[in-house]
Amino acid sequence: MLTIKAHAKLNWSLDILGIRPNGYHELDMLMQHIELADDMSFENARWMKLTIDGQTLPVGNRNLVIRAANALNEFMGTHKGANIRLKKRIPVRAGLGGGSADCAAALIALNRLWKFNLPVDTLCEIGAKLGADVPFCIRGGLCRVSGIGEIIEPLSSGPRIPMVLLHPGGGLSTQTVFGKFDNEGYPTLHVDTMAVARAVQAGDLAEYAAVSGNALENPAIALMPEVAQAMQQLRDAGASAVRMSGSGSAVFGLFADDASAQRAAEMLPGAILTASMAE
Repeated sequence: MLTIKAHAKLNWSLDILGIRPNGYHELDMLMQHIELADDMSFENARWMKLTIDGQTLPVGNRNLVIRAANALNEFMGTHKGANIRLKKRIPVRAGLGGGSADCAAALIALNRLWKFNLPVDTLCEIGAKLGADVPFCIRGGLCRVSGIGEIIEPLSSGPRIPMVLLHPGGGLSTQTVFGKFDNEGYPTLHVDTMAVARAVQAGDLAEYAAVSGNALENPAIALMPEVAQAMQQLRDAGASAVRMSGSGSAVFGLFADDASAQRAAEMLPGAILTASMAE
């Protein structure tokens, strides 16, 4: 049996530069893996079987993990099977890339389990057809991500930064939030992504608060006011900087040390205590 952790991703910043003729958004983001992760296990089997939190999905389900396995088989011209178990810890519809993380972990693990030995670049090419965040989730670390998610520039990760996550309102649809951005004419923020990266690399929370931004925060708040309320709760609990990840609805507060983050998490119902992943 092979076990692997599928780590959530965090958007330190997110800017929308425009829309391509095919409808995809041109993005400029700073992304990083955080310690929060789903647990996954894989073992060879005759057929494909996926069990999530003890519940086996029906044959033919289009879950991203099954799609990843099918895509890998199709690429190699094989018909291999696996028994896959997934324990969910990353909230869904949160902007934390839970589905993409699971998909990426499946590609990495099955490539190893089935002894395909495909290079990372090839796994990223396969993953890009399954979801825009999948290539980043395969590579991990701290990266500037641009285009529609296919241009990935690895950066030095810097220190571990403690944080507290809140996931208000049961989550948001990525498509709905982007649609709100487009239809209401929200502006490009002109975030200096490398300035954000330097602040994260230095662990300078005050500088991060000053230079970061997420172009989808205001559309998300318009759709779900609880997002703004959760951000204020984190500020009231002592967070040095607060931001929404991706298209939401998860928001995060950054803290100078683990003890401060722990105290804040204990004050906030449903809070998730985690941290960025250091080098």
